[in-house]
Amino acid sequence: MAKRLTQQDIARMAGVSQATVSLVLNNRTDGGVRIAPETRARVLEVIRRTGYVANPIARRLHDQRNRILGVFTYEAVFPSTRADFYQPFLEGIEEQAEVAGCDLLLFTSAKAAEGKRRIFSDDSRIRLADGCVLLGRSIDRDDLAQLVAEAVPFVSIGRRDDAGGPVPHIGADYPAAVRNLVDRAVALGHRKFAYVGAGTGAESSADRLRGFKQAVAAHGVEGTHVQFAGLGQLLDAGITAVLAEEVSDGAALVLAARERGLSVPGDLSVLMLGAATRPAPDDVQLTGFRIPRREMGRRAVQALTEVLEHGTTPRELLACEFVEGTTLGPCRAQG
Repeated sequence: MAKRLTQQDIARMAGVSQATVSLVLNNRTDGGVRIAPETRARVLEVIRRTGYVANPIARRLHDQRNRILGVFTYEAVFPSTRADFYQPFLEGIEEQAEVAGCDLLLFTSAKAAEGKRRIFSDDSRIRLADGCVLLGRSIDRDDLAQLVAEAVPFVSIGRRDDAGGPVPHIGADYPAAVRNLVDRAVALGHRKFAYVGAGTGAESSADRLRGFKQAVAAHGVEGTHVQFAGLGQLLDAGITAVLAEEVSDGAALVLAARERGLSVPGDLSVLMLGAATRPAPDDVQLTGFRIPRREMGRRAVQALTEVLEHGTTPRELLACEFVEGTTLGPCRAQG
């Protein structure tokens, strides 16, 4: 697929500045702005020849805003053992910001309170940007409440509970993704399940556990939730299918089973619920689902422009993609 043309590309081909291209596209003549007719004609000819179509959001943002979008991260993302987890989100944010003709401002100077970053402080710079994308597994509830109360334009990546009002967010549909995994396992004869992971705290954990509980109840099968579990504990309970909230925990169970001479998925099926936030072995191909991280980043910027333009409160959940690994198979204990 060919790279989408930008205003910078048009400016280079026409031999003018990007600002000139923007003025031509927006037909700006106010404030003493003057563009020579031959310059305007040259820009328009390049636009005609290339078939360039200006992004309407970028054009609207140009008129009354500084075209800077902020990104606030509650957790360090460069460098970090979690860098691989956050990178797709950041790539999606960057891609869509370019499409919208906006610059990004990464807020890194937020002071930490009790080891946690906070948006608001005496020297908060959050209003330097037109609006802000929030990124992090957990987001401070007081920050959310203040953002909502002060009508600061923002969008959270990840579903968020209300905080004195609805919170605009672009999240992943974890309940549906987890239900899909349980459905597949039940179809293969599994009747005793365990959910291993926190299942509480961050909305992403709560949503996964909620999907698990909905699925086992719908099928009338046994479902156990444990925050931490060793392989022996699971086997003694007769568990045949494990859903691991953290990828590294699921991989550890697979390796432990192999060391005991057990077959995965013959003796135990292990399913992952997203992407790794901690280092995990590369030689374990877990069955599970993939979070649409890049698309969530792109859609968050699109949603933020909608907030800026129309004052809406977008709340969307994007579908996760099933990953066909090697750790889900028929239940030997069936019947």
